[in-house]
Amino acid sequence: MKRPASALGFGLLLLSALVLALGASVGSTGFESVLRATQDPVSAQIVWEIRLPRTLGAWLAGALLGLAGAVAQGLFRNPLADPFLLGSASGASLGVASAMALLGVSPSAVAWVTRLGLTGAAFLGAVLAVLLTLQLARGVQHTLRLLLAGVIVGVVLGAAKDLVTLAAPDIVPAMLGFNLGSASFVGWSACALMAGVGALCALAAWACARALDGLSLGEATAASLGLPLGPMRVVLVAVLALATGTAVAQTGLIAFVGLAAPHLVRSMVKTTHGRLVLLAALMGGLLLMAADILARWLIAPQELPVGVLTAVLGGSYLLWLMHRRTSAGGGVV
Repeated sequence: MKRPASALGFGLLLLSALVLALGASVGSTGFESVLRATQDPVSAQIVWEIRLPRTLGAWLAGALLGLAGAVAQGLFRNPLADPFLLGSASGASLGVASAMALLGVSPSAVAWVTRLGLTGAAFLGAVLAVLLTLQLARGVQHTLRLLLAGVIVGVVLGAAKDLVTLAAPDIVPAMLGFNLGSASFVGWSACALMAGVGALCALAAWACARALDGLSLGEATAASLGLPLGPMRVVLVAVLALATGTAVAQTGLIAFVGLAAPHLVRSMVKTTHGRLVLLAALMGGLLLMAADILARWLIAPQELPVGVLTAVLGGSYLLWLMHRRTSAGGGVV
């Protein structure tokens, strides 16, 4: 079990490094060799100040979403659970919209105070959304009730975000780009922030992986193992909210990465949650980084919103997955 997981992790890291180099070569003019671009001072500045932080930022945001998706699916024992279905992404977007309306900040700002303010607002919104979902669902024992509660919370908080946007017309252009999802505003400061939060979330999720393994066997079995499920659940919910809030604050709403990444990892290797959360983070980073490069390249010099592209590709993948499992007689999930 260790060797296939280690091989997959090494392969994902290597492929991510190659795609990162490719991302530094793709700009508004299409493909341009990064080695050739760095020979010109202006082109070199574009590579180091725009392309590289954007590409790395897309990887970091995807890693946060992939990790959050793996935690959500393990915590709620449902392969359809992801940050969006449980309302945390809608809560995070409401927090960002409220912060922009009250403080007049923008996602394109790069000051540390602004970045921390947006991330903090997104984190608080995501935590409140998850707690509200758990309250409405009366715990995590009933998965159908949990998912329905998450959908309701997501719709209500999404409507609240729209009301905040209408009340502050100045933030409408920024919120439009935010809703479509984009890594174009990510700079080195945002990369440093996401890297720090990602390391903290990965460490916390790995430390609580035994709780996820126990929950996969059932609530009673997990309790019989003597695991401190209460405190571990609190930590995992905080990880889910912080990872989602940080990614949403920097790149906007990007769908299906957190849902698809754990599925892809489980289809390749069978492993415990300690390795699954880390592999899902690597897979999520690779998926979003590749999608961002594709969004820049398809209709250059214009670009597609990466959130739209991930929604199309992720939705197609889930439809194929549903068709395959239904044809095999195993049900949708």
